[in-house]
Amino acid sequence: MTLKEMQEAREKLVAQARAALEEINKNTDEARAAELEQRHDTIMADLDKLDAKIAREQRTAAAERGVEETRERQLRDGRPPYGETNTDEQRQGELTYRTAFHRYLQSAGNTALLNDEERALLHRGFQAIDKDEQRAQTTANAAGGYTVPTELQAIIFRTMKMWGPMYDPGVTGEIVTSGGYGLPFPTVDDTANSAAASTQGVALTDDGSGDVVFGQKQLDAFSFATPWLRVSKELADDSLFAMEALLGSLLGERLGRLANLQLTTGSGSSAPNGIVTASATGKTAASTTAIVYDEIIDLEHSIDPAYRGAPMAAYMFSDPVLQAVRKLKDGQGNYLWQAGNVQQGTPGTLNGRRYHINQAMSQAFTTGQKLMLFGDLSKYLVRKVGSPLIGAIQDKDFWPGFGIAGWIRFDGELMDAAAVKHLKLA
Repeated sequence: MTLKEMQEAREKLVAQARAALEEINKNTDEARAAELEQRHDTIMADLDKLDAKIAREQRTAAAERGVEETRERQLRDGRPPYGETNTDEQRQGELTYRTAFHRYLQSAGNTALLNDEERALLHRGFQAIDKDEQRAQTTANAAGGYTVPTELQAIIFRTMKMWGPMYDPGVTGEIVTSGGYGLPFPTVDDTANSAAASTQGVALTDDGSGDVVFGQKQLDAFSFATPWLRVSKELADDSLFAMEALLGSLLGERLGRLANLQLTTGSGSSAPNGIVTASATGKTAASTTAIVYDEIIDLEHSIDPAYRGAPMAAYMFSDPVLQAVRKLKDGQGNYLWQAGNVQQGTPGTLNGRRYHINQAMSQAFTTGQKLMLFGDLSKYLVRKVGSPLIGAIQDKDFWPGFGIAGWIRFDGELMDAAAVKHLKLA
């Protein structure tokens, strides 16, 4: 099935799901209503599977375009595409950090097998990282680690975004630093203070009531690593693009799951203070097992209008919560959830606002669960330190292949507690 055919099938499924729910009214008997709800849920499950296929097809098409664009650019520059030739002239005149990094992986992390120029290129990339980070990476694995090349970084970061929204600068705030030093941020809440009328000849009030009280939050840099990933000798000997596809998808997914989990529910103790952990209660539902439309409205209005109108104001919840929310209607019988348009790149909305699916948030409708966030998500800052590192090692457990692992440093904190709040069950 082509991408166009899948998109057309998606539109039909959305229409069928809507029709099933709209058939339910006050006069529908309980058995028929249950049947229609089951039909709706089955259709939406098929829709979710189709959306995943569409997303994979779009990522594959984008990757193919990237490979072709790189190939054309190399040909325009008079260079043979990677993997087609490997002459001494090319190695001496056209060597890049990217090819040196690939040779490092092919050698299973044994830099003694690299030539002097390749080692020099890797060393310069290594030295570009701040001093503290160098010390940390040497303990990450037996062979050390090297910075991911720029071309591969983009693939890894795209994959990380796919596995969770919290590392995406289009969802949260972002600060990128080269070093891992602490970053203190002053905080202040002056919303309770205002001005007063002034009378001529009367001294201004000086009782300390107008003083501003500052607080402080700090972004640190916590280190996280993936488990070892086995790589076959055959893959290591294949083209550069085959190796990068593996690193980009598998390590990117692992790093993405890890980062998204920590930035969502991290404890704040030797770890990021996750956005759910840091958020205040905006609304507590009456039920221990369900939420209703009025409670979502209350959550939205627990946020000051200054934040509700921000460009990055949005909801965030897990997919099971979205499934329940899809069935909710407002007082006029209109569904809160509105389907987007995949072909036009228009996302779905909830109550006219954007939402982000985050599977690291609670998926259980049980007592006390924080099911939904709303607010200006850009007030949650994600501090990213340098680029991810990849280390390689070969021993008897991996031979004749080798193992690779990813390493990353980041932190996160909600800088303004009034900007994001959660809806939880009673």
